Amino acid sequence: MEEAERIYSFPPVIDGRARVLVLGTAPSVKSLEHRQFYGHPRNYFWGMVYGIFGAGAPDEDYGKRLAFLQEHHMAVFDVIESCERPGSLDVNIKNERPNDLPALLAQYPGLKCFAFNGSKAYDTFRKYFRDHPAFRDITLLKMPSTSPIPTQKMRNLEDRIEAWSAILPYLEI
Repeated sequence: MEEAERIYSFPPVIDGRARVLVLGTAPSVKSLEHRQFYGHPRNYFWGMVYGIFGAGAPDEDYGKRLAFLQEHHMAVFDVIESCERPGSLDVNIKNERPNDLPALLAQYPGLKCFAFNGSKAYDTFRKYFRDHPAFRDITLLKMPSTSPIPTQKMRNLEDRIEAWSAILPYLEI
């Protein structure tokens, strides 16, 4: 396997209104290229976010998408601060370092729920923070990935909207 350069996560998109923190693993090649969370045009993330609120198609403008996210008490970040990964597949992640999620939670105590975008994000969180007391009162939800790669249960956007609607009760203030 070719040697991969180290990639780094983006800063979190979060404010004091946030109740649900969506955690991915690390930015994809397209996300890094566009400097955007879920920057691949085929990723279902933004369609899912707008869809769970019945808001139609996501705004083309990234800044407006981020504002929509925050207006709905959601935040987005990655479990992994940096890693080596050729390409965009999570199975190729090596030598990861976690983000300081306990410090983030201390800074934003209004968070009620961490929604993990796929198994790798959830498993990586558990690897580093399984018994950390900071997360004792946080609901941890392992959600289906918003990756465009279909699975047996997640074939399309509608499947993901239905599954991700589980975060809605945690968004209430």
